[in-house]
Amino acid sequence: MRRRDFFGVLGGATVAWPVAARAEDAGRIYRFGALHPLARTAPQFTPLFDGLRRQGFLQGRNLEVRGFGSSAYPEQAAEIVEAGVDVLFCGGDPAVRAAQQATQTVPIAGVADDMVGAGLVASLGHPGGNTTGFSILSAELDGKRQELLIEIVPSARRIAALFDPATTSSVRLKIVVDAARSRGVEVSTHPVAKLEDIVPAIDAAQAAGAKALNVLAAALLHSNRQVIIERTTALRMPTIYQFPESAEQGGFASYGPRLEQTIYPPLAIMIARLFRGDRPQDIPVQQPTKFELVINLKTAQTLGLTIPESLLIRADKVIE
Repeated sequence: MRRRDFFGVLGGATVAWPVAARAEDAGRIYRFGALHPLARTAPQFTPLFDGLRRQGFLQGRNLEVRGFGSSAYPEQAAEIVEAGVDVLFCGGDPAVRAAQQATQTVPIAGVADDMVGAGLVASLGHPGGNTTGFSILSAELDGKRQELLIEIVPSARRIAALFDPATTSSVRLKIVVDAARSRGVEVSTHPVAKLEDIVPAIDAAQAAGAKALNVLAAALLHSNRQVIIERTTALRMPTIYQFPESAEQGGFASYGPRLEQTIYPPLAIMIARLFRGDRPQDIPVQQPTKFELVINLKTAQTLGLTIPESLLIRADKVIE
């Protein structure tokens, strides 16, 4: 598998912290809360909890886990904070905002689309407040995915963008639309605020004449990617996703960092530091530096689509 560095190190390096170097308090239970729509048992969290285990924090021994499996963030954040968690993990901009509204003291480790642009931290190097984590360059990558989609389906004069209004600002959405228009392609935009909106939004995109779909970065959309994959495949609509894992799970194409390899392992080290008493404002927000283009030829064949050879050569992984 070939990987390319499209961006430099932007958010500070993660330093490994050997478990043996610092013994945890004997008998102490560390309370870990999470605001994330997926269940704790979702496979994508395995690297996160494996990383915590390597740092000396193991569920059933000295780690107590609360949350997961709900998108009712304000209510869940209040309950988790009231329960006295030591660290709060948040997946996506809306979850981080809900956590910040619920507490100004409990350390927050978030994975968000644009930590600085969304006003979740003061800066990458000096986050300030009680929040640190990963900022995943969504604004830049949403545009890059759109460029790839236009290249993959060169005959499409209209494409669609699926977005979560709680994550993608109107300014960011306009940048995506204007970038396509400069290349002679019109973009219809379709908001999704909850799971039940997804299929109607995709159907509306097809009704608007879209020949391809760009799923913009959002925890809501990624968590429900299987619904998107099934509907767009049924409609024979080429679709590009945020994380490489989506194409490996049946999506047409993906471009971005790997959650399971690039983000969650270093995030586990970050959370361990917070458990041990490091302050969030002293831990720089990180950004991924490795991105993969994955194309699923099996799905392409189902869609009746031929992928340009030049693009297949550039892909980091082709699923045949």
